[in-house]
Amino acid sequence: MPDFPDFVKNPANRIASSSQYTQDVEGYVFDGADGSQVALWTAHADRISKEHVHDFDEYVLVIEGRCAVILGGERIELQAGQEFVVPKGTPQRMEVSAGTRTMHVFGGRRARRDRAPDAIRRGGSMK
Repeated sequence: MPDFPDFVKNPANRIASSSQYTQDVEGYVFDGADGSQVALWTAHADRISKEHVHDFDEYVLVIEGRCAVILGGERIELQAGQEFVVPKGTPQRMEVSAGTRTMHVFGGRRARRDRAPDAIRRGGSMK
C-alpha cells in the first residue's frame, strides 16, 4: 500500500504545520480516551526534525521506508516493520527518507490539528 487510506487522511485530523518538528511532512492525529495520541506521518522529501523533548514516552513504528532516531550521539536506524520507544525526557531528532510512512504513539497530547472537527463541519477554521 503506497499511501494511507482516504479515511485516515480526513482533513479533520490533519496535523497543523506549526505543530510539527519536521518540515514538509503530512500528518494525521487521533486521540485516545486517556489523553494519548496516535499520529501517522508521510515524508515527501528527505528531512531531519528539530531536536525536541517530550514529557511522555513515544513509540515509533516504520510502516514504509526508513528513518533514523537520533538520541544525542546515538543513531538508531529503523526500516519498515521495525519499532522503537523513545523514553520521556530524552532529547531526540528524527531523520526520514522521502516516501517514509511512520506511526507514532504518544503517551500524552503531542499534536494539534489544522482545524477543529466542528469548525470543518461548519466550514470555518480552527483559531
